[in-house]
Amino acid sequence: MAFPEIELPADLPLNVPVRFEPKVSPSLLHNTQVKLSLARFPEEQEDFGPDDWSQGAKVERVRQLVQFWKTEYDWATREEAIQNTFDHYMVNLDVPDYGLVNLHFVYRKSGVQNTIPLLFCHGWPGSFLESRYVLEPLTMSAKNGGPVFDVVVPSIPGFGFSPAPRKGGVGPSVVARAYKLLMSDVLGYRDGFVTQGGDFGSFISRSLAIQYPELVIAQHLNMFPVPPPTLLSAPLTYLRWCASFITYSSFEKEALKIRRNFELDQSGYLEQQKTRPQTLGFALGDSPLGLLAWFVEKFHDWVDVEGTASLSNSDTIDLVMMHWIQGATPGLRFYREAFWGGKRDADDTFGVYVPAPTGVSMYAKEQLHCPRDWAAQAGNIVFWKEHATGGHFSSLERPEQFLQDMKDFVTTKAVKQSISHHLGSDFIKF
Repeated sequence: MAFPEIELPADLPLNVPVRFEPKVSPSLLHNTQVKLSLARFPEEQEDFGPDDWSQGAKVERVRQLVQFWKTEYDWATREEAIQNTFDHYMVNLDVPDYGLVNLHFVYRKSGVQNTIPLLFCHGWPGSFLESRYVLEPLTMSAKNGGPVFDVVVPSIPGFGFSPAPRKGGVGPSVVARAYKLLMSDVLGYRDGFVTQGGDFGSFISRSLAIQYPELVIAQHLNMFPVPPPTLLSAPLTYLRWCASFITYSSFEKEALKIRRNFELDQSGYLEQQKTRPQTLGFALGDSPLGLLAWFVEKFHDWVDVEGTASLSNSDTIDLVMMHWIQGATPGLRFYREAFWGGKRDADDTFGVYVPAPTGVSMYAKEQLHCPRDWAAQAGNIVFWKEHATGGHFSSLERPEQFLQDMKDFVTTKAVKQSISHHLGSDFIKF
């Protein structure tokens, strides 16, 4: 399960985490610079203005980022920061109904007693780097008290430093089983843990709660793509939706407008990635320019670029690098595993009711929002927060809001009761 661009620990024993220092091979870095220097750019058509992204990524923005990548972005510095910010581990897991999976994860313990285990689940086109600005604050005691966490951030197989699966079948449910082994069997959190997820992380979190309800204490999600209500499934919610021009708040109306726009105008990538990911992988896995443009279009649509904070150029290239080092294709294949075929792994996770206490943070530029009463069809919603700023990468874009929401969620009565039930009353002295 190794890949040549990262030197991984050899002969990993089962269920024993091994520390390692991720280091990208010099040959990949050299070849990346060569490919960037040979990049060919399309020409913009004259009748599409600089703010019109309706054809896709704007040439000028991609050109700027390519120039930045070539002349200013220093992977050696970024790599050192990644090594210093995170404690990296690799573990070999025997996942039920699948087989062996090598999993990269980062792990930060609080160093104090009675801390709450938190599993942070990333998505696409993200990586474990989504936790970089919140990892340390989550594990530190606040001056005025509050919850403190031990934080575990695994990389989905094929993302970042987790080697890509050699055989198919690794979708959200298999990843959830791998994460369960990591948390309970490897790290010893057998009494339960809290989960947090966005994008694919929300599907993985839900799958964990469905497969292992006895272990998921509570879950916080920043994406909740539940299907619309029907007259049979939720008649009052459906009727309220029918009268949404009167009954919905301005936030709810805008959220559904963004969702409809995503489904009609921005979901072409999803159809390609869930049906023929490997064909697309030849292009994106061989061209840093192509992969960058593919990501930049998503960042423009999904990130709150008009706010006071957004992804820096370095953050953007970092996220691209976490897929470039494995040639992009493994991350694309995950869509096929999640959404295609008779199993429809991801869709199933939002088709049932999950009783675990659930918190939802809605950020303005997230694409798959829903009103609270839609979410209540599929989960025990005990915390709900709507944010006028922020987008898909909430922990990177708005870390302060993210941290406050996690604190407010965990201190709700329902979550404290669940923590006490699973871990004991000593864990809720905040």
